[in-house]
Amino acid sequence: MKRYVKRGILLLILVVLLGYAARSYMDGNGKAAAGFRTVAVVRGDLVATIGATGTVEPEEVIDVGSQVAGKIISFGKDLNGKPVDYGSEIDEGTVLAKIDDALYAADVAQAKAQVEQAKAGVVRAEADLGQLQAKLVQAERDWNRAKKLGRSEALSQADYDAAQSGYDVARANVEVGKAAIAQAKEAVAQARAALNRSQQNLDYCTIKSPVRGVIIDRRVNTGQTVVASLNAPSLFLIARDLKRVEVWVAVNEADIGSIRPGQAVSFTVDAFPGQIFQGEVGKVRLNATMTQNVVTYTVEVVADNSSGVLLPYLTANVKFMLQERRNTLLVPNAALRWTPRPDQMVQDNRAEKKSGQPGRKAGEGARAAASAEPSQGEFSRGTLWVAQDNLARPVSVGVGPSDGTVTEVQGDAVKEGMTVIVGEQPKDAAPASALSPFTPKLFRGGRH
Repeated sequence: MKRYVKRGILLLILVVLLGYAARSYMDGNGKAAAGFRTVAVVRGDLVATIGATGTVEPEEVIDVGSQVAGKIISFGKDLNGKPVDYGSEIDEGTVLAKIDDALYAADVAQAKAQVEQAKAGVVRAEADLGQLQAKLVQAERDWNRAKKLGRSEALSQADYDAAQSGYDVARANVEVGKAAIAQAKEAVAQARAALNRSQQNLDYCTIKSPVRGVIIDRRVNTGQTVVASLNAPSLFLIARDLKRVEVWVAVNEADIGSIRPGQAVSFTVDAFPGQIFQGEVGKVRLNATMTQNVVTYTVEVVADNSSGVLLPYLTANVKFMLQERRNTLLVPNAALRWTPRPDQMVQDNRAEKKSGQPGRKAGEGARAAASAEPSQGEFSRGTLWVAQDNLARPVSVGVGPSDGTVTEVQGDAVKEGMTVIVGEQPKDAAPASALSPFTPKLFRGGRH
């Protein structure tokens, strides 16, 4: 009796296993119609953009340096009467800092003394010229008397020659005196140039702002020594006008062809989430950079900052506006990417895919192609799939711009509210509690 019971149990288990294996085989070979995930075609607005990352920069930055070396002894006052510091508002000509000028003041005093000395040299040269001119007059008189007497017993030949030589020497000395005056005057000009140089170096000890703006960086402290050699050390960084800023955006070479001056731009910054700022493209810099074989161009975006909210060097998430569509048909991008397997297509499309020839009548193909022709040249060809008797049927459409999530479509065959396939519906697996703990797990249904 027990043997018959055991045989019955074994027979029952065998039947269960065979049934489970048959069901798994049918599911694994697609005998059961697979479900599809669908969405409806909607009508709405679309804005096609190019995304990139940039940095907020002041529109014009002036780097104020020092042309002389020395120790910083004090800072100037800003428009609010406070010492110049980060964020200080300053006017043109505002004193930013002062450098110890003791050495340069001494150079100025020495240069002034040299000017006075050169002037005295001019006076002396003029006085010497007066003496030489007086001697020339005396020599000229002696020579004239000698010429009247001539070579005779009253005037020896030696005295005659001496009078002539004296006159010639006196005349030459006058010319030397005139040259000495010119030399002394040039010495005065040279001394004055040295004085101007020393005075300019003394003036350089007072650092002044060349423009009206805002201090965005102060790079020295009181007591710090600045050294000016081949390059002028940078002391202050001044933004001329923070009411207008620029965003320097790195744009990939694949997208740079879509960027043009005057193009509308919107951007956000992490410091003010949810707030959208507007701007426009100013210029595209031609000096491209390459990083890890990726070529990028810097695009300058000009934006208004009258509110003063945007701070220099914030990171901006930028979107360049390419196209804007109003009240148009939209489908998810997944609907245009999804393609069914051959066993999921309607019969005509299986034959078309297998033979490479259309499986429908010529008139239907022409109408389908005509319906897919876009109304504007910027549209390309695409295919949507709709469910028909648990299979997928294609619909040709014109594909327009995309915002990365949805895409504009056109065509007579696509209507608002029409459901299109975006993927396969995953099969719900049987819960583990529904299986007997004694059922062997030798066979598993479905594909992996």
